[in-house]
Amino acid sequence: MASMSKKTWWILVGALLTAVALAVAGVVGYGVVQQRAAITHAPPLELPEPTPPLTPVSSFEPLDDDEAESLRAALADAADAEELGDVGVEVLDGATGQPVFEKQGDKPLRPASTTKVLTAAAAVTVLGHDDRIETTVVRGEEPGEFVLKAAGDVWLTDARLEDLAAQLKGLGEDVKTIGVDTSIWSGERFLDGWLEEDIDAGFIAPIEPAMLNGGRLDGSEEGDVPRAHEPAEEVADALAEKTGAESAGTVSAPAGAEAVASTLSPLLVDRLRVMMHQSDNVMAEAISREVALARGENADVAGATRATLEALGELGLDVESVDLHDNSGLSVDNRIPAEVLAELFRVAIDNDSLRPLLSSLPVGAASGTLAPRFSQEPGGGWVRAKTGSLDETNALAGVVPSEGGHIFAFAVIANDCEVWPARDAIDRIAGILREA
Repeated sequence: MASMSKKTWWILVGALLTAVALAVAGVVGYGVVQQRAAITHAPPLELPEPTPPLTPVSSFEPLDDDEAESLRAALADAADAEELGDVGVEVLDGATGQPVFEKQGDKPLRPASTTKVLTAAAAVTVLGHDDRIETTVVRGEEPGEFVLKAAGDVWLTDARLEDLAAQLKGLGEDVKTIGVDTSIWSGERFLDGWLEEDIDAGFIAPIEPAMLNGGRLDGSEEGDVPRAHEPAEEVADALAEKTGAESAGTVSAPAGAEAVASTLSPLLVDRLRVMMHQSDNVMAEAISREVALARGENADVAGATRATLEALGELGLDVESVDLHDNSGLSVDNRIPAEVLAELFRVAIDNDSLRPLLSSLPVGAASGTLAPRFSQEPGGGWVRAKTGSLDETNALAGVVPSEGGHIFAFAVIANDCEVWPARDAIDRIAGILREA
């Protein structure tokens, strides 16, 4: 036999080794398949359907006569607590709209931040869930001059100003000055009945239509931290710094000037959630002025409160006895009967357009201003409500699904009381509703 070349020999050896490897793999693979076939598995885990956070009203049962009588007796005892001072209480059966309990429910009382309930309801009704505010930058009178046209967005963030700066730099022009035009809003920046010291305490800022983080001075996006006394000019200063320009402060934009940069606010439903959870007074006042403009009113306190009440009247609420001096609840001159707040929540329970009003509410022992409350009470995790407190004032208004399958819309407003004892007494009323 002729001798085999080295190249041919290596080819044959390689082919043989490959065949052996495939054969071994087949045997091993067959064994693995046999072993796997012998393994038994537990049945797949079946998860229950999640409970919707807001159950349709048709899922709740109305109170029967005996239940209503027993509940009224318990509520009457709780509402007579001396800690509540001059109190208004209204409880409605959310499934039927029928009154369950009332004590001075028709008496106009100082509501504190439960005023924001009216503001939020008017906003979702007038503006719609997906409303956003567009803030633009236009050219000024002279080359290199630019003006931020404030439009009511008090939620501007550092990141969004960075984006505006990038848009301006992208024009390829020399940005010399940045000013801010606040003319879209009119009237007083700081209202009668508000306290100047509350600016440094972080509860409010002068109401101007452009703010960085709600006027907060430390870069925080939430919380009661010191706020700016000139919040719109703070925005101009910040944008000027990011573009390497000089701040021109408050100026007037040329009429009809074309936008060269823009930014959009968060959706209204997201803004309302923050406003209600944090009880943010600046946000409430800003949103109310947006409502005023949408209804053809001036964007001042008179236009905002008038637009709010007109929108609520169109929902079928009787607001004749409501007297608003602001939309945040800071004013000690505001007056709202408990029955108006309770009725608004009753309407919201069965009205899809008002659903953001309910979903924006803090939850007992879980979120927002209710996070520290109800941890030892039956309402923990179940009471959804807006809080309110001022000197000698404490209030709570919202909804409670009960252990017995009912749902209640309620409001409690306590005046001429000590704040903390009144709060505990109010929480006991909400806890009784949860246990019903």
